[in-house]
Amino acid sequence: MLSEERNRILCQTGPGTPMGELLRRYWHPVAGAAEFVPSGGKTVKPVRILGEDLTLYRDSGGDYGLVDRHCPHRRADMSYGFVEERGLRCNYHGWLFDRDGACLHQPFEETRHPEGNFKDKVRIKAYPVRELAGLLWAYLGPDPAPELPDWERFHDRGFKQVVFSEVPCNWLQCQENSIDPVHFEWLHDNWGKVLRGEDGPRAPQHRRLGFDEFDYGFLYRRVREDTTEQDELWTTGRCCLWPNALYTGHFEWRVPIDDTSTLSVGWFLDELPGDAPFRQEVIPSWDAPVKDPETGRWITSHIMNQDFVAWAGQGSVADRSLEHLGESDRGVILLRKRFLDDLDAIQAGRDPMALIRDPAANHRVHLPIIPRAVPENGPRPFPFLAGQPAGVREEHQRAWRECEAAPAPSPSGG
Repeated sequence: MLSEERNRILCQTGPGTPMGELLRRYWHPVAGAAEFVPSGGKTVKPVRILGEDLTLYRDSGGDYGLVDRHCPHRRADMSYGFVEERGLRCNYHGWLFDRDGACLHQPFEETRHPEGNFKDKVRIKAYPVRELAGLLWAYLGPDPAPELPDWERFHDRGFKQVVFSEVPCNWLQCQENSIDPVHFEWLHDNWGKVLRGEDGPRAPQHRRLGFDEFDYGFLYRRVREDTTEQDELWTTGRCCLWPNALYTGHFEWRVPIDDTSTLSVGWFLDELPGDAPFRQEVIPSWDAPVKDPETGRWITSHIMNQDFVAWAGQGSVADRSLEHLGESDRGVILLRKRFLDDLDAIQAGRDPMALIRDPAANHRVHLPIIPRAVPENGPRPFPFLAGQPAGVREEHQRAWRECEAAPAPSPSGG
């Protein structure tokens, strides 16, 4: 259990809070790049992250920006502004700001006082944005910003897609799921069987758990009744990726919107047949529903939807002073302690865990992965989140057919 004070410290992520200052030292995914291509239909999007209301945009010059939701002139909503060659213009009085927050144009003020420099005295809050792996990433922390991690998996061959869901609870109870291997046995295997109306024996029980800290978070290992320490679930394990993600061959980030809501961001790769080169020009992104619109009940048909039920069921902010932790919670205890250690580190002026500062080290950074075989009879149905659009499913099937029909590349020197 945690005291109420420590629970509050770990859960609150707004500006000026200890955990907010910690999480601001990392890059966070906030949108899909596909939303801003011409077919995506957007040039401006309101976003809320770490308790801050912001406006994300792509200007007509192709640059991304992330600025305050409100214009510093008269506080108009910048998400209704419009993009130009260089920056975002407020729709109320036409003030124009670039991606660095500088005011470039104040139409009436410059007409009346062309010799004045009022625009040089006004700035809008602005944060850097980067595009990588079909995602748009934001950094809200102090300079210098660390490297945006270039994970090796981003470069693997396969059909990729990005999925967003908004979960009405605090980010920490979502992330604690990332280091809780026993929940697979009960939430997904046993309860999943009940939900499907299936009879038969329960899932193999967990017999042993192991946790190891490494450069980018924690590895968790497990032995079940049907496995041994020679199985990849133990020898390779799974990755609780620091500070707010899970990696199991796909990525799941838990990005705080504010203290009572979380943006779940999933990045998925499905292997494709053959060896011919395959490249996606645009990685599709879509929003997944979390509740049935007819009943108002949580959707429970897919893996991450089941996770959402467990996370949100703890309340908008879990009261950890009421917990009774057991042996299966060793990883959760390690995670909480590491966060508290990181808070001490930044208070002392040191970097927290898992930041990459050296650009030379940030190239296809390897994370442990248990390989997954290419299915024999076409692409697998998407198991993680409900509501996959038909267009994304058809795009995956088309990619599969193209790769299956493509001739194998010639041997080197042939």
